[in-house]
Amino acid sequence: MGTYPNACVAADHHLASEAGAEILRQGGNAVDAAVATSFALSVVRPYSCGLGGGGFMVIHLKQHPRLGEVTTAINYRETGPGAVKPDSFEQDPDPDAATHGGKAVCVPGTVAGLLYALEKYGTMNRAAVLAPAIRLAEAGFHADQHYIDSTHLDDLVIPWFRKDPVRPRRFAFMWTRYLKGGEVAAGDRIHVPEQAEALRLIARHGRDGFYKGPVARSMVDAVQRDGGFLTLDDLAGYAVREVEPLRASFRGSTILTMPPPSSGGIVLAQVFGMLEAREADLRAYQREGGPHGANAIHLVTEASKHAFADRARWMGDPAFVDVPLGRLLDPAYLRAKAAMIDPARTLPHEAYGAASWSKDDAGTSHFCVVDAHGGAVSCTETVNLIFGSMLVAEPFGFVLNDEMDDFLTRRGKANAFGLSHADRNRPQPGKRPLSSMTPTMVLDAGEAGRFGEVRMLAGGAGGPRIISGTLQAILNVQVWGMNAGEALAAPRFHHQWEPDRLDLEPALSGSPVKAALERVGHAVGARKAIGNVQIVVRHGERWQAASDPRKGGRPDGY
Repeated sequence: MGTYPNACVAADHHLASEAGAEILRQGGNAVDAAVATSFALSVVRPYSCGLGGGGFMVIHLKQHPRLGEVTTAINYRETGPGAVKPDSFEQDPDPDAATHGGKAVCVPGTVAGLLYALEKYGTMNRAAVLAPAIRLAEAGFHADQHYIDSTHLDDLVIPWFRKDPVRPRRFAFMWTRYLKGGEVAAGDRIHVPEQAEALRLIARHGRDGFYKGPVARSMVDAVQRDGGFLTLDDLAGYAVREVEPLRASFRGSTILTMPPPSSGGIVLAQVFGMLEAREADLRAYQREGGPHGANAIHLVTEASKHAFADRARWMGDPAFVDVPLGRLLDPAYLRAKAAMIDPARTLPHEAYGAASWSKDDAGTSHFCVVDAHGGAVSCTETVNLIFGSMLVAEPFGFVLNDEMDDFLTRRGKANAFGLSHADRNRPQPGKRPLSSMTPTMVLDAGEAGRFGEVRMLAGGAGGPRIISGTLQAILNVQVWGMNAGEALAAPRFHHQWEPDRLDLEPALSGSPVKAALERVGHAVGARKAIGNVQIVVRHGERWQAASDPRKGGRPDGY
């Protein structure tokens, strides 16, 4: 954790935090710094996010020189290519088609989203904000322990490559340059200067430097050679959506987060609503066991199970399906779900969430930025799984997403994160897949319809565990009184309704709380890390900025 009097950035790699802080020191606002941070992350966290991915950005600016106060959200989530159909994967003989290779690639939105934000809400030019990322790409960086751990995680990267001798040839750039033939080690220099040329083209030509010309052709060639759907028309037609942030409240504070197709904002708002209805229990647990006692974990878990059940049944891209936001966030509905939570037991699986309504209602990275004027950006970006589709846009060296797996590609089959989705999340041209990304701001209650001052920024990486990590980091500050560093270092837990398993980090799974949770009916599992969260918290006249120790980032500021 770092403490800063004026402005700061908390990203999950120290070089990206430094890139954003450099822009803040030059007088840039939070959006300028966010764009610089994101482009830097494309270089130093290529397995988490980047030019070939997409994301969500929540913006709150107090003093924009042209626009005054600004509060908005930008959706630059990837979209389905024009040739994809709802049943494109049902009979595909390759079980990895939606996660590896050309068919897994959706139309990337990161560059369009960042440039849109910069042009409309930034104050600096493209060349200035891309300069730190270009320098990083030209110089390279050293692989840290999280980079190495990620390449050996489960069967996703190096172990997956070694199962089939065809794979290192099929994804040759990934295997030789990013993975060093499967021998990459901590401290190794990762040097992909080709990405600097892509960044220079973006700096020079803006959106057309990426979505048209040689960079666009490199993406289409890589995808189509591997049997995928992406075309030049798909890239040229990509559109950013600017939307109103989803607004909720908790303990007198205003919560700003992303609406669908982010499911994280809805889950967060629902859980906060249920916990407010059980405020007496929260206060009791502050005295009895605290945040890591079985009672508190059970309460938050049961509320989360209701919200994740609704996520599975009702979430999708609102441009294509009706998402019943009003009913899902209705205070009466949330109070009713809160009343169902039994401190002494879990409920039957089908009792969580809303099973039906009446017919008339129809590899991720997060960073936080605060500028010297109190403006703020909370931003989450992704290429989905670690190193996305494993395809690289050659010769420009950036990783292409595998966002197709965030759609329901095969009925009755969960995705790589174990999440089940409804038919409303089937792939379609131009459709944005459901996401767990949850960039969030907490503001003081304002007066006369105005927003108050920013109190906290939070968000994370880790698939559905983003939601649990972000939720618990906010609760650790708002309810349990922790500082920013303590809030991220505290052990976490996660339940996403399906599968019916409560995962605990080691500090909890090895404690007596595990047996207490099993006694009330939880099937308890263990997980080394639950989410990777970045957070900024206002502390008096200063800012506490913290990067999650699980991923090894470091904040910067002045």
